[in-house]
Amino acid sequence: MCGIIAAILDEPSLKAPQLYTALERISHRGPDGRSIWMSADRRTLLGHVRLSIVGLENGEQPIRSTSGHLHAVVNGEFYGYKEIRRSLYQSGFSFSTDTDSEIAVHLYDQYGKAFVNHLRGEFALVIADSRTGELIAARDRFGVKPLFYVGIAGGILFASEVKALFELGIEARWDHKGVLEDFAGTRVNRSLFADVAQVPPGCIAIAKNGVVRIERYWDLTISTEDELVSDRRTDEEVISGFRQVFTDSVEQRLTADVEVGCYLSGGLDSSATLGVAQSLSTKPLHAFTIEFDGEDYDESSFAIQTAAFTGSNYTPLKVSSFDMSDALDEAVWHAERPFFNANVTAKFLLSARVRAAGIKVVLTGEGADELLAGYQTDQRDFLLLDCNEAINKQGHDPLLALVSSPAVRAFMFHDGGCAPGLEAVRARLGYLPSWLESFSIQYQSLRKLMSQYALQFEEPDTPYGQFLDKIGDAPLYPGRNAVNRSLYLWSKSMLVNYVLTVLGDRMEMSHSVEGRVPFLDHRVAEFAAALPLRFKIRDGVEKYILREATKGVITPEIFRRRKHPFFAPPLRQRVDSAHKDPLLSHCEDVIRSKSFEDQPFFEPLKARTFLDRAFEGKVPPNVAAAATMRMATLSILQRRFSVA
Repeated sequence: MCGIIAAILDEPSLKAPQLYTALERISHRGPDGRSIWMSADRRTLLGHVRLSIVGLENGEQPIRSTSGHLHAVVNGEFYGYKEIRRSLYQSGFSFSTDTDSEIAVHLYDQYGKAFVNHLRGEFALVIADSRTGELIAARDRFGVKPLFYVGIAGGILFASEVKALFELGIEARWDHKGVLEDFAGTRVNRSLFADVAQVPPGCIAIAKNGVVRIERYWDLTISTEDELVSDRRTDEEVISGFRQVFTDSVEQRLTADVEVGCYLSGGLDSSATLGVAQSLSTKPLHAFTIEFDGEDYDESSFAIQTAAFTGSNYTPLKVSSFDMSDALDEAVWHAERPFFNANVTAKFLLSARVRAAGIKVVLTGEGADELLAGYQTDQRDFLLLDCNEAINKQGHDPLLALVSSPAVRAFMFHDGGCAPGLEAVRARLGYLPSWLESFSIQYQSLRKLMSQYALQFEEPDTPYGQFLDKIGDAPLYPGRNAVNRSLYLWSKSMLVNYVLTVLGDRMEMSHSVEGRVPFLDHRVAEFAAALPLRFKIRDGVEKYILREATKGVITPEIFRRRKHPFFAPPLRQRVDSAHKDPLLSHCEDVIRSKSFEDQPFFEPLKARTFLDRAFEGKVPPNVAAAATMRMATLSILQRRFSVA
């Protein structure tokens, strides 16, 4: 796992010191090595910082092809690489390292742009091809690893993080529409910064002559209802098949020349991942868990049981509001975006704990909800739209009966009604995805605090009116059920821009820890996309197939436990009778500071008046906490990057 930069220029305008400064800015992604390569005319440049995990002694990059026409930098892991190496060697290619990364340049030499179809894993990479004068950038199928690009006077720059682009001369300016879309949950491939875009997941980007052309090489194809109905496999066959592909995915991700650990939240996804991983391991794995104050948010009792059941080493980290307050600014800098809950900061602290234990690699449970309908909003879509049970006729929201967690209720239920623009989504889909409805309610609350200057950048009908246009026709999939279409939309927006970014790669790599995501192996995803809906939700229980496939390696309590999202305790007036919440105090100080007036999105007077009322019972606590956190973290981002 690493950090990369790349450039293809019209004129040799960048010098080595600038490249090394940009690499220093993302050195947290790779503290074990740093190097650059320049073409003879200094118009094509590659840079790399290395986190050594495979091929510890000889894995330096950039990598050179056997022919010498290709150079590459790679961030990520390729699984099954040993078999590919053998095949390439037999085809006449030679290897100068023991790493998995080197297969990418040789596969490109053999297959051209189709090389990505032979890659399995989490990755972002750039290949410089001197024969065509192109840079070929590629990103993994779900966007686990980040990759940004921007055009400059006849050239293109790429980088793992936007902060590296700033060091290469890009001015830090807001993309106002991108920020509003981020608040609304509808951001797709743009960043929060003007002119900076993301290479979309499952795509390659070809850069030449100052132009970037995007080509998709993979997308998740959802089976039609007719195809699902005609599936004649027995429950046992389907469950066994899922167990097989998931176990193989976990096994592949245990491949490393360093120790591998696991994150363990106390929920089904991470428990199943740990259970399978430990069953494949010859020694106890370290299982890292956050312990929060307050039983509504602390899942450590379940994690302790799981660690004992699997024979893993339970490795806890107690995280208080004081801790999250101290870490907030650094977490925002690494995230490069605002957020609405301090779970991001808690993950930042947990990654520091992992690194302090001497571990560079962890398996994570992200992606299971997206593939197997694990969120309460997915169950709501099922009950309202895909289920013929009598609950549809009872005249109340069926989700209320499913939600016992205060964290879920705080996230899902708000006053104020939906934001405009959702009717355009409903008209095209024939229904309104529950997750999008929930985000629109949050956005409507947030809009009341925004400046008129910011709101002028809203697209017609707010960020929702053109949401589907940015994704394309795939979510309209005729003949597909509502739950699967909702999952697809979520995967193109919130999964890649929040779950895998600020809760995944950014917080893990902030402390040089590589996160591996077994559920988002494309073979697991393709198996899940072809599942009849009854294997995702059955008898009101989410992720039915995962429970059945892993019940031998999880505790009975986890087998029965309902979804409990990973949220930190929300901001509140006091942490106890004697102390005010330090995280709330930190956010209030930011919003009441002079620097808050530099950000263009929130009206300072409205924001401060809101604070005066918010935590005295005059605003719903969940609305108060989420809005305050968003305003404070955006202001911190403004200050840390001096955004214009």
